[in-house]
Amino acid sequence: MSVADYARECAAQGLRGDYSVCRADFTVAQGYDYSADEQAVWRTLCDRQTKLTRKLAHHSYLDGVAALGLLDRIPDFDAVSEKLCKLTGWEIVAVPGLIPAAPFFDHLANRRFPVTNWLRTRDELDYIVEPDMFHDFFGHVPILTQPVFADFMQMYGQKAEDVIALGGDEMVTRLYWYTAEYGLMQEAGQPLKAFGAGLMSSFTELQFAVEDKDAHHVPFDLETVMRTGYEIDKFQRAYFVLPSFDVLRDAFQTADMAGIVGRNRGKPALDPAAV
Repeated sequence: MSVADYARECAAQGLRGDYSVCRADFTVAQGYDYSADEQAVWRTLCDRQTKLTRKLAHHSYLDGVAALGLLDRIPDFDAVSEKLCKLTGWEIVAVPGLIPAAPFFDHLANRRFPVTNWLRTRDELDYIVEPDMFHDFFGHVPILTQPVFADFMQMYGQKAEDVIALGGDEMVTRLYWYTAEYGLMQEAGQPLKAFGAGLMSSFTELQFAVEDKDAHHVPFDLETVMRTGYEIDKFQRAYFVLPSFDVLRDAFQTADMAGIVGRNRGKPALDPAAV
């Protein structure tokens, strides 16, 4: 799909980003012209969420926040990219919102993480339909300072289209969902912590996923993750728990993707409450 066609489709769907100014790779200029109210919304979101992440987030996420300095004002993408590149070779690219799968995978494969260049309003502090800058930046970017997870994300970008070509589009999407978005970590002898961006940027679900006795915690298994359905607009009914980022990277690196897709293509997704 061309950029112009995608821009028209997004406008028809009512998406708020300005897709008309996309480059060929669907990136845009960040345009650092945020208002005083937008800066205040950013600080409100960060102040509120940091009270939770300090207690419930995995240490590698917290180390990333400290290394990148994201809390005082809306981040300058270029300045953060300079710091991030020195740590793991990744950089930030601005996008107007959701972009097609092919350019998204290409950015990941080349260690570029797409971040939305607009921020939710004060009326959307608790919930927003589209991913915005707070979700993308506060949620995803800090963990990219973790070298092993950064390698996994690049590998995901490199392999995703091959998995889709095998007929595993839903399966590879589930892998991203249950790791990059809603992943939990429990290292040996340590308490359960969260690292997924959907949890890091959610005031309510982060607490539920880590602390609530009703949250369903499942040991990570790559094929089970790729077979399990997920919730888009409600709390997850399963959270997969990794013992380390090495386990995630190595499982994806060595997996027989053709075999996984071949065994499961066409089958209904597993009920997350039953895995």
